[in-house]
Order: sequence, then C-alpha cells, then structure tokens
Amino acid sequence: MLTTSPSIEQELESHRRALTGYCYRMLGSGSEAEDAVQETMVRAWRAADRLQERAALKSWLYRIASNVCFDMLDGSKRRALPMDMSPASAADSPLGEPEHNWVQPIADARVLAPESDPAELADSRETLRLAFVAALQHLPARQRAVLVLRDVLRWQASEVAELLETSVASVNSALQRARATLGELDLDSVSSDRAVDDGEKQALLERYVEAFERYDIASLVTLLKEDAAFSMPPFPLWVVGPDQIAAFMLGTGAKCEGSLLRITWANGGPAVGIYNQAEDGYAPWAIVVLEFSPGPPTRIAGLHHFIYPELFPAFGLPPRLDRDDVVEPH
Repeated sequence: MLTTSPSIEQELESHRRALTGYCYRMLGSGSEAEDAVQETMVRAWRAADRLQERAALKSWLYRIASNVCFDMLDGSKRRALPMDMSPASAADSPLGEPEHNWVQPIADARVLAPESDPAELADSRETLRLAFVAALQHLPARQRAVLVLRDVLRWQASEVAELLETSVASVNSALQRARATLGELDLDSVSSDRAVDDGEKQALLERYVEAFERYDIASLVTLLKEDAAFSMPPFPLWVVGPDQIAAFMLGTGAKCEGSLLRITWANGGPAVGIYNQAEDGYAPWAIVVLEFSPGPPTRIAGLHHFIYPELFPAFGLPPRLDRDDVVEPH
C-alpha cells in the first residue's frame, strides 16, 4: 500500500495555485485548468514514492501538468474570443448559435498569490488578460508550453529542455517561432490596463455597477471607450462602441434591467457577477470581465460577459441572491 508523508501532500498543495495559472494559459479555460491540476496532483501523489529528490518536486509536477495539458489539447478545437472569429455585428443582429470553444475566465484567487512581489504580480496579471490567453491558443501545444515556461514563468532554457525531454536548441527554436506568431497577432494594439492605477479602476468599476443596477444606460456608456468591445460567450455576437452597446442593452439585453451585481476579480483585474431577477430572488447569469484603457480619462475598453452561471462558485460568488439582498438607495 502506498503511503506518503503529510509534508509531501503539503508540498504538492503549495504548488496548486501556480500550476493552475500554468494550465490555464495552456488550456484557456479556468474549469479545465482546475481539472488538469487535480489530475496532476493525483498522478503525483500516486507516484510520490518514486521521486528521488525532494528538490526536483517542482519540475516533476510541471512535467506531469504539461503532459496532462498535451493530452487534453490533442485534437481539440482552438479556443478563441468572439472578436477573434468574426467582425462586430449590429446590436439588433441575432445572437447566433451557442458555441463552446471560447476562452473562458479564471478567478484571480485561483492563480494569483496576493503576497507576491508587486512587480511579479503585475507581470502575472498582464499574462492572464483574455487577449493574451486567446493569443496563446494560436500556438501548437509544445510551443505554447515553451513560451509560457520561458517568458511568463521565467524558466531557463535548460530547465524547459529537461522538462520537455528535448534539447536547448529545440527549446530556443520553439520560443523564437512562438514569439513570431504572437508578434503577428499584434498584441500591443490590444488595450492593456497595466498603466491604469488600481484606484482608478476601482472608482470606474463602482460607477459602472451603480449605473448598471439603476439600468441608467445613458450614464453607463459615458464610462466606455469609443471602441469598447461587448461580447457574450457562448454566443458569437459581439458589438463595438457606446452607441451599439447602448442599443443592445436597451434591446436584446433589456432583460438585465433590475439585476444585481456583485464584484469579484478575474483574469488579473476587476470583474462582476450579474444576477438576473427570478421568481425566488436573483439567479446567476454571467461573469463579466472588465478591461480598462488608460486616460486621461480612464475608460472601460471591454465588457466580456461569460454566460456560464455554473462558474459563480469558482469566483467566490453565491449561487443565488434573495430579495432582501437588495440595498435601497439613500
């Protein structure tokens, strides 16, 4: 019978958050990343008695996690964001048929350690942005692993070569090709909120929540950048610009009037959970990941609604809200 000491189990768990971030960047789905890490932990625990050196635990875990991700990616369709797949539509266009190969969000609490060095934390947030994670999905699986290990996690080429059981020259070649592919995608043109002060984000987030709960669309759209994107996976429809966003929210999206919002954190920044009115209170509807554009003035550059109510618990959000959760305005 296999036995392991509590210290081994604790050490395995100490790597869970970082492994989840690695698997998320590889797979583009928070739920799949957590499944991959759980499988990694099970395999590691079962084989713990064969680990020769405790110092090798980290690289051993990442080797297992990489192989789990490679298996999950084998033959799967590339994950993307709606704006990667089609031009923007008019607000009154049909939503389209739901699809299930979109990049999905991940809760910051699952991948970011608050006690991290501020500079490292900022770097980690940047590489969790939806646009960056979607761009990674363009890369073949092994190139993706090389780029994440080298450019995101800062591993040495020799360490990556050992993990992937290849040569340093092969690692360097794969990294060069991966960087070239991302360069062609022109990620620099995609809004990054790294230059936006956290206080500014918080203030803008609060104004957004207040306007949404009052369903004051005229006020809400004043918070938006002129080319702000509004998407709704699993539906392919997306619209761009304050006028089209307002038209959608007053048309097809008008069922959200009277909803309640709760703040959370996802993909390195602020997010909200939207609860729509239901007979017995308020039912979870969508996780919205917000993107910000530096000013002056700071504006909201993206509102990405992930209509997957089953994700709410992963973001620390309650499965429903009662009528008495409504806070009356003063």
